[in-house]
Amino acid sequence: MKVAIVTGASRGIGRSIAAALAKEGYRLVLNYRSNRSELESFIQEIGATATLVEGDISKFDDAEKLVSAAIEAYGRLDLLVNNAGITRDTWLVRMSEEDFDVVNTTNLKGTFNCSKHAAKIMFKQRSGSIINMASVVGITGNMGQANYAASKAGVI
Repeated sequence: MKVAIVTGASRGIGRSIAAALAKEGYRLVLNYRSNRSELESFIQEIGATATLVEGDISKFDDAEKLVSAAIEAYGRLDLLVNNAGITRDTWLVRMSEEDFDVVNTTNLKGTFNCSKHAAKIMFKQRSGSIINMASVVGITGNMGQANYAASKAGVI
């Protein structure tokens, strides 16, 4: 049995990753911020074994709770997929400090928080992998995405 955590699993790329891992036989620990009932329906639809954990990965304690849920439910952690991410696109001259901070806190600090807690478990197990979802925007930049580009450059 292999166990994977996927952050931002309620929609988009995270949801697709969860489906692919379930197909490969992984037990899942799925992080979400809202739409629990929709995620529960999706898990039933694909026939996966999953533990759902609501939380904001930009908060250190929520990230710790997420990793702890994997250990409590399955006794191990083989894979962390740091997928959760947000955008707040606007021209730099119009971007608020809050827009800059919330994108970097979620995309970069959230990746750090989850990786730090997962790495402790993986070191003890002497095994495990971490996949960080980045973006070409972290290398090239993109008009109206100074905050997002900075966050993804940090992940890279």
